[in-house]
Amino acid sequence: MKAIVFPGQGSQFVGMGHDLYASFSEAKEVFEEVDDTLEQNLSKIMFEGPEETLTLTENTQPAIMAVGMAIIKILKCRGFRIDLISDILAGHSLGEYTALAASESLSLKDVSLLLKVRGKAMQGAVPNGQGSMAAILGLSIKEVIDIIDENQLNDKVFPANDNAEAQVVISGLKNNIEGSLDIFLKNGAKKALQLSVSAPFHCPLMNPAKEIMSEAIKNVDLLKPVVPVLSNVKVNSEESIDGIKDNLINQVTEIVRWREIMIKLEEVAVTDFYEIGSGSVLSNLAKRSCPSFNRKSINNKSSVDDFLLLLDK
Repeated sequence: MKAIVFPGQGSQFVGMGHDLYASFSEAKEVFEEVDDTLEQNLSKIMFEGPEETLTLTENTQPAIMAVGMAIIKILKCRGFRIDLISDILAGHSLGEYTALAASESLSLKDVSLLLKVRGKAMQGAVPNGQGSMAAILGLSIKEVIDIIDENQLNDKVFPANDNAEAQVVISGLKNNIEGSLDIFLKNGAKKALQLSVSAPFHCPLMNPAKEIMSEAIKNVDLLKPVVPVLSNVKVNSEESIDGIKDNLINQVTEIVRWREIMIKLEEVAVTDFYEIGSGSVLSNLAKRSCPSFNRKSINNKSSVDDFLLLLDK
């Protein structure tokens, strides 16, 4: 079994995708279509920065998707369709949108517009500077939830990402997050690090964004994915169009269950694990969670060339 996964926010960097744009006409076409769809020179921001503009959520989300889809188009134009090279797909947070586009459920135009709306909505759900997230290292999701309950932090601090057995991310208002870090450290966390993010993602504070995404997704035409896509919310593959839409809407406020997705990949006997898109965050998580996987990060010209050689064998 082969799995392809797509990264989420945090994998962006100035220069992302530039060597693909310069080396492959198919990649150039993807970046140009995203630019035209958004009526914005997003590719220039990706290639040249400035970093503070790239890291705006409304830019980061479509940018990360664009790199993944550029690589998918390079592969497809050489005869390697997604259903020929993978048995199951998944994506971390916004990466689920990339996975759905790769599986031909969402068009490039629609996924670009949806992620622009999603980024703006998530950024605007909480006033700038008032939200925060933090990584809690060394504790399981159950331990984090127990500490929240025991210290009456409910409605103040929320588990947002269950990334791996000892890597959980929490969300909340900035003062609540800052005030909770010592509590987690005193209760066994090895580290409690505030993250450089602009909003508290994947928690009830994102309810205004969820309402906006509900309206946006309602009017988009989706097709049944040609390869099953695991949901961040339910950790299963949904075949019904309404079910896929519900998962995407609920994903805005629900915890990202990535650790469970990795368990699911093991359960269905995945052996080869390919991360397509900017960075290698998910490959590094897989190294910890599923060390038996044959892992590859396909994120630049060199790694695309190597992957094409592998597929040709």
